[in-house]
Amino acid sequence: MSPKEVVLRRLRESGGYVSGEELSELLHVTRAAVWKDVGLLRGEGYEIDSATNRGYRLVSCPDRYSPEEIGAGLETELVGRTVFCFDSVDSTNEEAKRQALRGAPSGSLFIAEQQTGGKGRLGRNWVSPPGTGMWFSVLLRPGVLPMRVAATTLLAGEAVCGAVREVSGCRAMIKWPNDVVSGTKKICGILTEMSAEMERVEFVVIGIGVNANAAAFPEALREKATSIRLETGKTVRRVALLQEILRRLEALLKENAVALTPAFLDSYKADCVSLGRQVGFQHNGREMTGMAVDLSPEGELIVRLPDGSLETVFSGEVNVQGFYGRKDPAT
Repeated sequence: MSPKEVVLRRLRESGGYVSGEELSELLHVTRAAVWKDVGLLRGEGYEIDSATNRGYRLVSCPDRYSPEEIGAGLETELVGRTVFCFDSVDSTNEEAKRQALRGAPSGSLFIAEQQTGGKGRLGRNWVSPPGTGMWFSVLLRPGVLPMRVAATTLLAGEAVCGAVREVSGCRAMIKWPNDVVSGTKKICGILTEMSAEMERVEFVVIGIGVNANAAAFPEALREKATSIRLETGKTVRRVALLQEILRRLEALLKENAVALTPAFLDSYKADCVSLGRQVGFQHNGREMTGMAVDLSPEGELIVRLPDGSLETVFSGEVNVQGFYGRKDPAT
């Protein structure tokens, strides 16, 4: 840990003023060296007050990604305890997969201010400009993964939905299986990718993109996308939201390790805007429509077709009437 990191940690722990003398003794350096470290922290965006005969006090922290900021107050045992931060990366999912092959531990977090090649489902591009959003991936290996790996996306969606509500007050909901929405527009997309050999899962990467503080979107996306800022009128502190997502994700992974619990399914259903709506999906190469009526114990979407029969949708693109500018669920 560098001297400035020691100073920052001590100021966090104190919550009040810490004398220059105490800091110099802690670091075994002069007070002038302490002053220099404080200056470095200020240059990184930390607001630190100084008062004669009292010392230094941490007033506020920048909304920037660093292992120190993410780890400070993070209430998890595994998820997010190893952090890889980037100013720019092609895709946090791609970086997570590269690092997984090099031995990165389970629970590792990969987060970037900007993605140059962010991607969504079905190979779509995911717009991820710098400074406003949250673009991150979590690497999970066997031992942490739920027994039914496909449920991971549902757990991540519920974690994001609950965290957005808790931290920002935005009335987030879930569009089955992998979008978090406000109203009829997307706030967050989730892309889960798996590496497996034969019947053994090597690792899973959960990619999460949250439109946090964007003030506007390109014209092509305005009908489909929104942000927490646009929905609430307030800027959300991204690190605080990230920490809450990671905390909830770890808790849900533990609680649903063997199977999705009735409590989780009840919570997910209450948050799922797909239920009770007309949806369109593909089955055996055919476009089908029906009313989404329930979730199976494994989290699949159950759709009642026009003839009254029930169809279970395991995965794939499901269009919901009225969302993302769609009027017809089958288009």
